[in-house]
Amino acid sequence: MMTNTYLPLVGGVARSVSTFAEEYRKQRHKVLVVAPTFEGRPPPKRYESYVERVPAIQNFNGSDFSVCLPMAGALNERLDSFQADIIHAHHPFLLGATALRVGASKNVPVVFTHHTRYEDYTHYVPFDSPAFREVAVNLSTQFANLCDGVIAPSESIATMIKERGVESPVKVVPTGIDIKAFSSGDGRGMRKKLKIPDDAFVVGHLGRLAAEKNLEYLAGAVGIFLKINPGARFLVVGSGPAEETVRAALTREGVADRLHLAGKLTGPRLAAAYHAMDVFAFASMSETQGLVLAEAMAAGLPVVALDAPGAREVLKDGVNGIQLPADAEVQTFAKALTQLHDDPAMRETCAMAARETANVFSKERCAKMALDFYAEVRRGTLRQRKEIEQSPWGTLVERLGVEWRLITERADAVVSALMV
Repeated sequence: MMTNTYLPLVGGVARSVSTFAEEYRKQRHKVLVVAPTFEGRPPPKRYESYVERVPAIQNFNGSDFSVCLPMAGALNERLDSFQADIIHAHHPFLLGATALRVGASKNVPVVFTHHTRYEDYTHYVPFDSPAFREVAVNLSTQFANLCDGVIAPSESIATMIKERGVESPVKVVPTGIDIKAFSSGDGRGMRKKLKIPDDAFVVGHLGRLAAEKNLEYLAGAVGIFLKINPGARFLVVGSGPAEETVRAALTREGVADRLHLAGKLTGPRLAAAYHAMDVFAFASMSETQGLVLAEAMAAGLPVVALDAPGAREVLKDGVNGIQLPADAEVQTFAKALTQLHDDPAMRETCAMAARETANVFSKERCAKMALDFYAEVRRGTLRQRKEIEQSPWGTLVERLGVEWRLITERADAVVSALMV
């Protein structure tokens, strides 16, 4: 599994890779995760035992992300000794390109998970522009077509990438969650730690505090809600460059003193934070799956969110929460929160349905779906791999072909964007 983001970075892709890797290992599969180095507290040794770290530039362009440097010789040696049956790329660039090269060298099929709408993240590079966003779309589409199979984390994303021109076999496989871990938690203890009264109504949110998460909108809506409901609080789990955006929005409404920033949380502390909430609020339009929504639902939380890819696969309006139109005004979002605040019976009904919804996203079920797709891809590429294996120059020709396709596809992506 080759990824440009991984633990200790807390984010959707990192959590997806770690969740699948751990579940595969529990099912007696061998896993090697190739990921960049990150500054900060190192992950537990039990995770690092199957991770190969690549040197990387830290905090690229002021972000939390690392940019991988070219692979070291030691990494090649470890990959050579690891007898992979499948190579799973989690990004279409950097280590994603490396995944294609390794796949060609080892005559192993490559699967790619289209985790992200990459055009929503181009603000992390200094030369962001409409043309560059088009390049991001073209690059991810063309990379997908260089792979033997593509995983989409939601039906919305599967439909989108097919419309953009992805022709490789596509399978919808959400990232699984640990139902048992999130079904219980010391919410009261978390409230005490954060100085939130036991009887306060708590609106919660979890995620990276970044521009692409639509946090100015969310904080504006929650600010209006808090102003209407003096006893309510806002609990935010996560950190990032948009923290001040959240604080400023609540300050404008005069309710910043009821904002509780918990920072990054994992494990039991994360579960406790979910259980300290009464409702979960989410306004991101850039998600490709509703991972945090599923986690919140496993904790029995009704959800209020905007209609967007990923979220619509998890949230059912009037069943396990309230889904609002993508263009809903902040006042409308605030009214939805007030509706759940004022109707305990509705909250309880939605909470019961939320727990049932979460079961569909169990990590065991999702891991089996991914493993079944791996097997399907191996069967579909068997004849081609045998032909390459039997040819004395097969592997070399395949490797040169990958390099040529990477060069030409990238050039085409740039040219196509500039001609729009």
